[in-house]
Amino acid sequence: MLKFAFMLMFLIPLCFLQNFWWVVQSLMYLMVFVFMLSSSMFSMPCNLGYLFGCDILSYGLILLSFWICALMVTASESVYRHKYFEKMFLFLVVMLLLMLYFTFSSMSLFFFYLFFEASLIPTLFLILGWGYQPERLQAGIYLLFYTLLASLPLLVGLFSIYGFYGSLYLGMLKSVSFTSMLFYLSMVMAFLVKMPMFMVHLWLPKAHVEAPVSGSMILAGVLLKLGGYGLLRVFMMLGELGLKMNFVWIGISLVGGFLISLVCLRQMDLKALIAYSSVVHMGMALGGLMTMTSWGFSSTYTLMIAHGLCSSGLFALANISYERLGSRSLLVNKGLMNFMPSMAMWWFLLSSSNMAAPPSLNLMGEIGLLNSLVMWSSISMVMLMLVSFFSAAYILFLYSYSQHGSIYSGIYSCSMGYTREYLMSMLHWLPLNALVLRGDICILWM
Repeated sequence: MLKFAFMLMFLIPLCFLQNFWWVVQSLMYLMVFVFMLSSSMFSMPCNLGYLFGCDILSYGLILLSFWICALMVTASESVYRHKYFEKMFLFLVVMLLLMLYFTFSSMSLFFFYLFFEASLIPTLFLILGWGYQPERLQAGIYLLFYTLLASLPLLVGLFSIYGFYGSLYLGMLKSVSFTSMLFYLSMVMAFLVKMPMFMVHLWLPKAHVEAPVSGSMILAGVLLKLGGYGLLRVFMMLGELGLKMNFVWIGISLVGGFLISLVCLRQMDLKALIAYSSVVHMGMALGGLMTMTSWGFSSTYTLMIAHGLCSSGLFALANISYERLGSRSLLVNKGLMNFMPSMAMWWFLLSSSNMAAPPSLNLMGEIGLLNSLVMWSSISMVMLMLVSFFSAAYILFLYSYSQHGSIYSGIYSCSMGYTREYLMSMLHWLPLNALVLRGDICILWM
């Protein structure tokens, strides 16, 4: 696992060379390809070192991180075009990728915690340095304090495990079972905020709306998955407590998913709408994970990967419109089918994937989550029906409102996309729908 870390570290000096933007970007895509070849499709950790290893759960998420970070550089070409501190920007993206890579491949829970927190710093700098409005400072503070406040108890919890067992190595903790209520809360809270669960989700829309496109893509694509990944890892130790206590989180997630869907129907800001839809999807994933069934676990993983590609793609599309029109408001971004006819297809494809239409990976994840939740309690069917209906409703609202209707009178032209933008949309959509063909790997990873 160290070879990829070294490859990333050696990318850092390249970021500061003159006109090396495209070189760094191409090398990031090359890394995706090389990492694919070192596939570890086993539930046992492979490629083990002292600190790092990789089972299929980490493998999928590391691959997603590499992919989204490469696409971030592709999407942020305007930073390069306007020469807006582009070297520093590349440096932050590579550092963020390094932190994420270490987080997902850590075999020790302490190192997982360390890099889990460290990934906040480059994200914060991306939002503060390249964000759009002056409120980005407030968004950064929100992001920092929500996540840091909840994750301090996690550190204490990890130290208490170390005090009991003398080890924080993941493989050693498979058969551990704790019974302390306080311990359960301290281990779970940090990941619920990161996920984000309804009621502790307020940092997310704020951070998304203020972040540049790259910040939004990495937030939706990978940073929300840190919460799910952490939960999948710590629930090995929290079996009994989970079965007793998880109904609370399932209830909050399902009701929250429904309420946020209603919030989405009232959004006039493109980015805010896509950001709130992430909260709905992650609420579904959280509900399924908390049922503690194998259906729930595997489908959470599937939905995390699907949502990473899908949300990231939608943010990239929203940014394409924003670069042309200078506004994210749906009142300005309407009738885009007349303005950018060729982009309407990508809007349609990614929107339909987001509402879990076949053949997207989202569908597979959601079917599994519906199964696990209905199996857990048939009453949850009521909420699931509402969430499914309204999530289709707000995606239709987003698509039909932005693409159809009379075009905003301030725009007197039409516009083509760049090849780069079509390529970027395709690289989001293609893996999302091609992965269904090997869906067995996503579902049967346990």
